[in-house]
This record gives sequence, C-alpha cells and structure tokens, in this order.
Amino acid sequence: MGNRLSISLFGPCVVRVSGMRGATLKSQKQRAFFALLATAPLARRTRNYLQHTLWGSYSYDEGRQNLRRMLSDLRRILGPDFDRFLTCTNSDIALDLTRVRFEGGPTHGSFLKDIDLRVPNFQNWIASIRADESQIAGLYRKAPCPGLSPPMPRIAVLPFRRIWGDESLYVLGDWLAEEICRSLSRSRALFIVSHLSSRAVASPQPDIAAIRRTLGVDYFVSGSVRDIGGRCAVDMDFVDARDGSIIWSRQISASSAQGFCLVRTGLDDVVRAIGRSIADGSIAYVRDRPPLALEDHRLIVEGVSLMHRLAFCQFATSRALLLEAVSRAPKNAETHAWLARWYMLNVFNGWTADRPGDTQRALDATARALDLDPESAFALVIDGCVRTNLLRNTDVAQDSYDAALKINPNESLSWLLSGAHLAFRDEGTEAIAATVRARSLSPADPFSYYFDSLCSSAYLAAEDYESALALAQASLANNDRHVSTLRAKIVSLHHLDRGAEARATADRLRRRCPGFRLETYRKTHPAAHSVLGTKAAAALAASGLS
Repeated sequence: MGNRLSISLFGPCVVRVSGMRGATLKSQKQRAFFALLATAPLARRTRNYLQHTLWGSYSYDEGRQNLRRMLSDLRRILGPDFDRFLTCTNSDIALDLTRVRFEGGPTHGSFLKDIDLRVPNFQNWIASIRADESQIAGLYRKAPCPGLSPPMPRIAVLPFRRIWGDESLYVLGDWLAEEICRSLSRSRALFIVSHLSSRAVASPQPDIAAIRRTLGVDYFVSGSVRDIGGRCAVDMDFVDARDGSIIWSRQISASSAQGFCLVRTGLDDVVRAIGRSIADGSIAYVRDRPPLALEDHRLIVEGVSLMHRLAFCQFATSRALLLEAVSRAPKNAETHAWLARWYMLNVFNGWTADRPGDTQRALDATARALDLDPESAFALVIDGCVRTNLLRNTDVAQDSYDAALKINPNESLSWLLSGAHLAFRDEGTEAIAATVRARSLSPADPFSYYFDSLCSSAYLAAEDYESALALAQASLANNDRHVSTLRAKIVSLHHLDRGAEARATADRLRRRCPGFRLETYRKTHPAAHSVLGTKAAAALAASGLS
C-alpha cells in the first residue's frame, strides 16, 4: 500500500509522511505548495499558477527556476514517496488524493493559520478560502452532506389499482408502478420517491393533498388495471401535484396471455413522455414569470432546457435561472456545474463579449462544484467538458471523465460526454458503445434530444451515416433548434448522397443560426482537426455553408 501523506489545513498547517521514518515538512512554501494542490479541482494546478501564487511577479524564467528548485528539494526529502504522491508534467502538477489523509477540520482553527507568505497572489487566495471555508468542506467528508440534494422535480408513482378482473391484477398493478419508478430513477434530472414510500400512501381514491404533504412531490403517476374481455387494459394519469390537474392520460392494452411483455413495451413510451412533459411544461410555466417566483425544481429544468435553445434571449434567460438556483442552493455542487456549462456554451457558441472572462468563470464554477463535492461524478464530467471545449486540454478532460465513471459507473451524462470526447478523437466504435450506454441508462431524461444528438455524432465518427441520420432526426423531433444536431444531419445526408436534402437542411440551419461561420467552426470546435471534423467541414461546405 505504501506510505500516505497526512495534511492538516486548519490551525497550524501540517504536511507529513506516515510511518516511523516519515518526513515532516518545515518550509512554509513547501507546505503552501501542498495546500494549493490539495484544494484544487482534481488536485491539479498548472506550473504557471503555482509560480505566480507562490513567488509572485518574478520573470517567467525566475519563477520556473524557483519551482524547479523546490521540487528538487521535495524529491530529496520525500525520496521514493515523491513519485507516489506527485505527478509532474511540463504543464502541470497533480497530487494523488488516494494517498492523502486529511486531518482535523474547521473546528481546529483558521485555514493555514501559521502560513504567512508575503506574496499578493497567495494572500488573495488564502483570504478567499477563509472568507468561505465551505469551499473545501468536501475534503473532510466521505459523502455529500445531507440536505444538499439538487433541486430536481420530485415524482412518485403510485401502485395501479385493480378495477375489475383476476386477483393477479393486484400484482400486475404494483409491478407496473415499480417498473416505471425504476426506469425514471435512471435520470439525473428527476428525483424519484421510492416505490415503498409510494405504496404506503396508496388508496382506492388518491388524496392529492395527502400525497403532496406526505411525499413532498411535484408530480405523481396514478392509474388502474382491469380485464376487459380477455384483454388487460392499463389506464394512467400524469398529475401535477400542485393543483391536481392532469397533464396527460395514457392507455396501454394487450391480450391477457401476452400482458406482461406487451405492457412492458408500452411503459417505455410512458417513461419518455414523463420526461418530455416536465421539460415542456417548465418552459410554458416560467414564461413571463421572474426567477424569484419559480419553484426550485423549475429553475434547474427550465434553465437547462433554455441553455440549449438557439435564440440568444432564451439562452440569456437560462443564466438568470441558474444564478437564482445557485443563490438558493449555494452548497449544491450540481447547480454550480450547470452554471459552468452555461458559461462554456456562451464561449463555445461565440456569444460572449469576454472570452477569457467567461472561460475563467466556467473553470471557477466547476472548481466550486468540486470543492463542495470532490466525488460528484456530474461535476467531474462538466469539468472535462469545459476543458475539452474551451481549453482543448483533452488529456486532463479524459482524466475527469474516467474519474467520474470510476465514482459512478451508472452516471449517464458521464458516458454521454465521454462518448462525444471519443468521437472527437475518431474512436467511433468506442464512442458508440459509450453513448448507447448513456441512452440506456437514462430513458426518461427530459433532455433526451441531447443524448440522441451526441449519439448521432458517435455514429458519424464510425461512418455509419444511416444510424447517425436516424438519431439526428429523433433529436430534432424534440428540439429543432439544436445547431449541432442540424450539423450532424447535414453531414449524414451529404455522405448518403442526398445532396438536395443536405442543402435544404443547411438553409434551415442558416435561418436558425445566421451567425454560423465555417471558419469559426474550424477554429473553435474540439473535433475540427480530427478526421470527423475535417469530413464534417467538407460536408457543410458542399451543402452551401460558408
């Protein structure tokens, strides 16, 4: 197992190696160096950042020499443990947190109480941590704090009542509810009340006030099962728990002999309809309402929905909703991660008037998310997305995706964005496997169009243009304003020798996004220099875009 590094950040700063002969660092600058790494997102800092923070405004060569000299001293002090604890490249330095044990906590004194480096950048950094020590609270807890659950829509699925027929229909009704519950729970955009809790409030006639009071839900599904002349009929309602209004009703029927199989197939459509209804309903509900007047869960759902719309006014509204969500849940990692994605898209779409500033805001938001919860798979994957699209730092981005999937192998968005990353690197087969798994893990996601869109890109990388086109069309059926999906459709049609349709789709993209320029695509898209990107640019040009 090897030695471990013990770090105490509160009160007197202590950095020491475990074991009888373990070294204890005495130098303030060396201890500050480890504190900077330990509190960084993914425990990684660039050499340039470390030079400026620890030594200030020296010349570049002087700062580089100072850092190199300190690393040499640390290698001498730590011996073989140096390479176990630290990974050094030409651009950055990372600390292996799996070999670190954090001791003490905020109750042991102020942050780095005995570190007094007279360097403005370092003093600004330490002051920012002391002003809000919750930024690094995640280092001192094994799991996210209770009460920090994201403000997502809460849904219950009540066991379906038997109206008429064999006693076995009681079992079928309970099983149907449990299956819907299980499928919905795969979406990270929804909070699903457990089936056992829903069963506890079930009654012959649902009491809407009691359901909302007891389960605290925003929506619920209720229904009935009956036998009609040898056919099994399932009726269900999707209900807004605020006022009891029925959002939609569905009926599934099958012969009693085939009941379970055919009804199960019909449930897939029901599950997808629930996700779409929540997203579409939020868009209609928030129109002309200020953010302060909205429920918490609508801020996130609508903020993310509008984030992927082409109209800038809708995109700008998305930021206001996400900022309000952050203000209401400042210690929730996921709200900060969604805000980071907004800044990333603002830069990526070319809408920003301050590219360096918004790039830094995206990085700051992911850093904040990971400070709050270092094991948030979602925050890690958004960090990877930011680094891929804005910094073109694909190696660090892949580390983020890998870390996210190691923490939660069933995180659908991790698989989805990891698949897109693989597609940008021309690894088509692997990209398809990742994006297909993402779609299977989140069948009810309110943003299913986004899953279909990136899955289409994966098939483009594998040169399976028929499948890419089918997925692009499925995505556009749910959101016809997503520009990258329109690009995927154009590329697919071009390579299927359907030039007239490709040109018609290019005209549609031009109407939807008048500012689209091939030159900008070639300069800024993370796939621009891959085989996929080169072929895509050629197809777009051949279809009349310039």
